Order: sequence, then C-alpha cells, then structure tokens
Amino acid sequence: MGQTHEPLPQGIDVNVPSVARMYDFFLGGKDNYAADREASQELLKVAPSTRELALNNRDFLIRAVRKLAEEHGVRQFLDHGSGLPTQNNVHQIAQEVDPSARVVYVDNDPIVLAHGRALLDENDNTAVIQADMRDTHGILGRPEVQRLINFDEPVAALFVSVLHCIPDSDDPAGLVRRVAERLAPGSFLVICHLVSEDQATRDFVTDFMNRSTQGNWGRVRQQHEVERFFDGLELLEPGLVEVSTWHPDSELTHRQRTREWIEFGGVARVP
Repeated sequence: MGQTHEPLPQGIDVNVPSVARMYDFFLGGKDNYAADREASQELLKVAPSTRELALNNRDFLIRAVRKLAEEHGVRQFLDHGSGLPTQNNVHQIAQEVDPSARVVYVDNDPIVLAHGRALLDENDNTAVIQADMRDTHGILGRPEVQRLINFDEPVAALFVSVLHCIPDSDDPAGLVRRVAERLAPGSFLVICHLVSEDQATRDFVTDFMNRSTQGNWGRVRQQHEVERFFDGLELLEPGLVEVSTWHPDSELTHRQRTREWIEFGGVARVP
C-alpha cells in the first residue's frame, strides 16, 4: 500500500534507503518510502527478529529517560541520532515528569528536521537540529543547544541505537568520550548498540546496510567492543545488558527476545 507524504525537503533522494526511515518502518510508522520498505524486507529475510529488536530498543529509550527524570532529577536531554518523531518521544516522557524539562534532538536526515520542527513548533523547551552527531563542537555551539542546555548542570546524552552507524575510522568510542568530557559531573550517557556474536550475521548486515544506504553505516559490533564506550563512566545497575532486560516495567516488557542480534547497552553516570 502506498504512503501519503508532505512535500520533501530539497535534495532528498527517496530512492536511497535511510536508516531513520527504515527504523520508522520497523516501528510501524508512515514516514518511509518504497526504497526503505524494500531494504527493510530484505533485512528481515536474514534477520527476522529485526522488528522486535527495534521495539525493544524503543522501549529501552522510554524506560531510561523516565528513570533519569523521575529518580535522578535529570531535566536536560541531548538526543543524538534521534530519528523520526514517533509516539513517546524523549520530550514527551521527560515533560510528563516535569513540564520544564528541556530536550534537543540531533539528526543528519533533513526529513527528520522537517517533521521534528512541525511537531515541536509550540514547544519552547524542545528543539531539533540537523547536524552530524560526530561534530560535537559544532553541535554544542549551536544557538538552539545554547538556549536550552546548561552544561554546568547534569545532562543526559543519548546515543540510542546510533553508534553502529559510525565506522571505526571515525572512532565512535572517541565520540562518546568527547561528549562525556563536556558534561558536568553527575550527567548521564544512555547508550545501546546493535551487536551479534555471530560473524556471519555481523558481516551480512554490515555489508547490506553499507550498500543500501550508500555508505551511511558503520558496523555491527561485538559486546566487548561496546563495553569500551563506557570506559571511565560509572554504570548504573544492572550494568550492560540486552536492553529488554534493563529495568523492565514487568515480566512482559522483555517478552520479545531477539535471536540473530541484540541491542546491548545501559546507562552510566559521569563521575
């Protein structure tokens, strides 16, 4: 069935799959195109649990933001690689706890910028910017970020299911370290990453996504590689886990266990 879309931002090629739009497809959204759906269906043939993985990841984001807002008093969130707006976005979760909570979304997809700005037009405590998440200095210097985020106070920096989009040559662990160094003590990082201990799965998905997105991808990694992203940080309980088991709301929360690959990560405090 075809989708109905608003006019596209200039320069968008909908014939090239986008990671953000493929993720939107797996979550049941409507902001995706034929190329995104075709690539997603091809991925499902090799990794049939990909849809469940996306749902697990989204639920982890919701639980992590709620816990940081409710139990740790975090009122500032910087969401790297935020993707297309869906239900239960970071600002909605945080502002349920405190309407004054401030959120900045960062993504390099122009469609995310267009949809995000339309959604947030009347929310003065939230902004969306188009930027490459590797450009830490540029992002933190943006007027929208300066207006909403006070880096002298605790901030939660989110890297939820995005660091596998960064190749080794761009040092994703270094990116996390640069961001952590700019945050006040008592800030938090929320990180999860696609991992597989099966080399055939890692190799296929990495090659497939690289070809499909024309190089806008990094690598599916192993758990021990993701553990490096948390060096120097203080992990909150239960540590690094398959994310559906991170503080589940109930036994039903992690009923959708994936097989070929998992989202692996956790939440850590900046000392």
